[in-house]
Amino acid sequence: MTKGGMESVELFTTEGKGRGLKAQKEFLPGDVIFAEPAYAAVVFDSLTHVICHTCFKRQERLHRCGQCKFAHYCDRTCQRAAWLNHKNECSAIKRHGKAPTENIRLAARILWKMEREGTGLSEGCLVAIEELQNHVDSFGEEEKKELRADMESFLEFWPPHCQQFGMQLISHIFGVISCNGFTLSDQRGLQAVGVGIFPNLCQANHDCWPNCTVVFNNGNHEAVRSMFHTQMRWPISALGRSEGHSGICNQQWEVVMWEASHQGDLDQAFFQPAPLGMCEAVPFPHWCPHCCPQPSADTVKEVIQLSKDTLEKINKARMEGHYHEVVKLCRDCLKKQEPVLGDTNIYLLRILSIASEVLSYLQMFEEAADYAKRMVDGYLKIYHPNNAQLGMAVMRAGVTHWHAGLIEAGHGLICKAYAILLITHGPSHPITKDLEVMRVQTEMELRMFQQNEFMYYKMREAALKNQKIQVMPEPSNENAPSLFHKKE
Repeated sequence: MTKGGMESVELFTTEGKGRGLKAQKEFLPGDVIFAEPAYAAVVFDSLTHVICHTCFKRQERLHRCGQCKFAHYCDRTCQRAAWLNHKNECSAIKRHGKAPTENIRLAARILWKMEREGTGLSEGCLVAIEELQNHVDSFGEEEKKELRADMESFLEFWPPHCQQFGMQLISHIFGVISCNGFTLSDQRGLQAVGVGIFPNLCQANHDCWPNCTVVFNNGNHEAVRSMFHTQMRWPISALGRSEGHSGICNQQWEVVMWEASHQGDLDQAFFQPAPLGMCEAVPFPHWCPHCCPQPSADTVKEVIQLSKDTLEKINKARMEGHYHEVVKLCRDCLKKQEPVLGDTNIYLLRILSIASEVLSYLQMFEEAADYAKRMVDGYLKIYHPNNAQLGMAVMRAGVTHWHAGLIEAGHGLICKAYAILLITHGPSHPITKDLEVMRVQTEMELRMFQQNEFMYYKMREAALKNQKIQVMPEPSNENAPSLFHKKE
C-alpha cells in the first residue's frame, strides 16, 4: 500500500504485533526512506513566546499575532504559512479569553483539520487518524482522570459554531496524542520544543537495535524568504544497508532516559523491549570472586534507590543553580555505583552525563572529559553504531576533551561524531555543519601538536589568556529530545 510520496514503503500487518512499515527497495546508510510533514503540531506551553509556532525555530525576537496575542512567528513568511492552521485557533483563543494547554491545542488542530478535509485518509498518509492506536482502554486511574479533565477543558475551548464531534472520537484523539505524539526539537536538535502527530511514522516498529533513525528537520534556515522556510518534517533515514521488503524499525526512546516502568508501555504496544541489563542493575563486569565478591541483590537494590534519590536532589540543586552541589552529589553517587553497577546501567550513565555537563559549565574540563569518556564507552555498548543520541554524546565528549587540551582524543571523538551525524542528520543540518568546522579546527591543532607539543601548549595557554573558553550553555533540566512525547 503506497500513497502520496510514500512509494518507497508499504504498510503490512504481522499477527500478534500489529501494523508496521516495510521498505520497497534497497537503502544505503544515510538514505532518506521518506520524509513526513506533521499532520498537526504545537509548541510546548512553556516556550510559546520564544519558539516560532510554524517552523519551531528558537528566535530572540518573534512577531506576535495581532489578534489572539498568543501565537508567535519568525516573520510574515511563517505567519502566512500558519494561517490555515491558526485561523480557527485564533478566534477560539479570543473567544475563550486565553490559550489552553498544549494537549488541548493539539487535539483542536487535529479536529479542525478533520473538519476541513473530512475523515479517512489524508493526502500522503498511509493510515487515517481514526485508525491510530490510542490505548485508552489500558489507561490507569490517574491517566483516566487526566483524560476526563482534558476533555472537559477541550469542550470549553471548542467553539459552538464549529463541527461537533462525538465524545468517543475526542477521547480517541487524546489517546493518540498520549501514545503517538512525537517530540519536536529546535533547529539544532538540542531542546524539545513541541509535539506533533505524524501518522506514517507511528507505523514504524520499535527496536533497540534499529535499522533507521528519525531526526526532526524544520526547514532551510538560511533561505529565510524561500518557499522552504517553513517546511518542517520528520525524515526517516537508513542507518545501515537494508534490502527491499525489510521491516523499518527505529528506536523510539533514548535508552539512557528509559525507566524500567516503560516496560509495560512497550509490551502493550508490541514493541521489542530493551535487554534487561540496560534497565536494571548489572553486576560490575570486572569483579573478582576472591577479593571483590559479586554484590548481593539487596546491595544492588539499595544502590538503585540511592541513584534515584540522588537524581531528585540533583534536579533540585540544578533548579536553584547550585552547580558545585550537583558535582558533589554526582561524585558521591558514583563512588557507590561503581563497585555495584555495570557500565551500561542507565542510572550510572545518567550520573556520568550530568557530571560531565556541569563540570564543563564550571570549566573543570579534565574531570569532565574523564566522565564523558566513560559515558561514551557505555553508550557504545547499548546503542546502534549510527544512533543519533550516540552521535550527540560523542560530540559532547569530543568538545569536552578539546577544551581540556586533550587534542588527540578530542579530534578522534569529533571525527567519530561527525561520521555518525552525517548519516543520522545529513550534511546540511546545523549540528553537522558545526561539527565540520570543529573537525577542521581540531585537525589543524592536532598537526601542530604532533609537530611540537611544547609550542602547541604554549600557544594554547596564550590564546586562553586572551579569550574565554567557549563552554556549553548553562545546564538545565531539559534533556535532548527523545522521540516520543510523554504527557507530564
